Amino acid sequence: MLAAGSGNGFGTTAWWGFSPALDLQAACLETSVEGLKASQEGIPSLNILLVGSIDGRHILKTMSQARRWPRRKINFYVLENNLETIGRQLLFLSLALEPSEKRGLQGKSEMFLELMGNTLLRSQTAAYLQEKAKLFIRYVTDLEFQRADLPTVDMSALKFKERDHLEGIFQFWRSPDPQAFQIKQLWDLRLRQYLGTRYDARRGVCDWDLTMKLQERGAQVINLREFFHWRDTGVAFDVREAAYDIPNKTLASGRLLRHKEEPMPARGYWGDIATGPFITFGIETEESSLLKTINGVPSKSAHEIALHNVTALLYELCYNTRYVPSASLEEKSSDSNFQDGSGDHNKPDVSSGPPATEDVRVYFLPLNCLSELHHKEKYQKLFNVVFFSCSMVHFLKPNLNQLSAPRATLIVEQTNFLPDLRKEQMAEFSSRAARLATEAGFVTVEATGKTFSFFQLGDQEAGEAQSETPASSAAPGP
Repeated sequence: MLAAGSGNGFGTTAWWGFSPALDLQAACLETSVEGLKASQEGIPSLNILLVGSIDGRHILKTMSQARRWPRRKINFYVLENNLETIGRQLLFLSLALEPSEKRGLQGKSEMFLELMGNTLLRSQTAAYLQEKAKLFIRYVTDLEFQRADLPTVDMSALKFKERDHLEGIFQFWRSPDPQAFQIKQLWDLRLRQYLGTRYDARRGVCDWDLTMKLQERGAQVINLREFFHWRDTGVAFDVREAAYDIPNKTLASGRLLRHKEEPMPARGYWGDIATGPFITFGIETEESSLLKTINGVPSKSAHEIALHNVTALLYELCYNTRYVPSASLEEKSSDSNFQDGSGDHNKPDVSSGPPATEDVRVYFLPLNCLSELHHKEKYQKLFNVVFFSCSMVHFLKPNLNQLSAPRATLIVEQTNFLPDLRKEQMAEFSSRAARLATEAGFVTVEATGKTFSFFQLGDQEAGEAQSETPASSAAPGP
């Protein structure tokens, strides 16, 4: 649905989302617990299908804030179009769920952003990635070990050839050879292809894209210094004054290129060089003090807001209480109910071990399987929330209503933060997404034109879909 190639800023492999992280329990339009299926333990289950969520941001936020809601089992079903994205989500989940005594909150937050959005890593982060890659190789070759070591994740639905391919990806991550992925040269090549004759004026192009497009569309906190630094180098989060000089191999992916009329496999950087990873965690926050302006200019950068937000999510995930930054102690010290990680009577037990996620499961589904999913009985009428990224809306077909629970919520990511698109192209995308949703039996709940469009499965359509489902579509199977 979105044309993507090496000559535009979107690329062919998305490494981060183009919208802020959502708490999908808050986004679910059907809020009654009675409307949810019960798990084997008798606890209501919220089943969420993520089509192209890319970076696991919605999983992290929903999982971290789960205890703000009545207790439910939350099952995420992750469907992507490339295995490198699945590998990265496994990496982020594994990092987020590490015990606090093994890795401190600050170090974990910084490493999360570094791995997610930087082309270059510090040496200790690169060493961590190699260590995790070795563990992940065992995960995909021994599912029993994986379930015992990281029970929150279920990889059993992946095909054997997909797990074999994942093993190859993790072996590449584990390789210590920095020349295996020459990201500086690859990044510059992408920039030159993208900008063409504008390459020497790239700072001016960057200024225009930021002020006239991204900031006008809701990303006012991103400043030119951090945006141009990312556009020029691929490093978005230089969280420490340290050397960022080791390629982030998680940003490598493969393509078939034509050489002398023959297809040749090649590994390179085919991702975004126009928007950046700031949108996912860096433009919205619950901490209003971070959004203050001074003479009309935001006082905090997207980098600072993203670090706060990731820290807050990991803190809440680990300690089951909301995070308040230590910088806000002075103004909030009169509030006896506030909690933070540095010293009051509500300070949590820092020796609590790994975060408690017994009510959360993340199931990785086979690549691009949405067109076949409704043929499996266990997925029929299962999903209470369905999310589509803007890059995978073309998978939104009428058979989605056979997968959706009564009054299910459909969330479609819009293209607001793609600076290559003109306003009329954005409007055309929004209209097409709304038409696809309507054809699947959903009705518009929130008008399009914002970061997300919300739809809900109509009662009448849901009933018709149930009665018209052919018996052949209820065939048993995993």
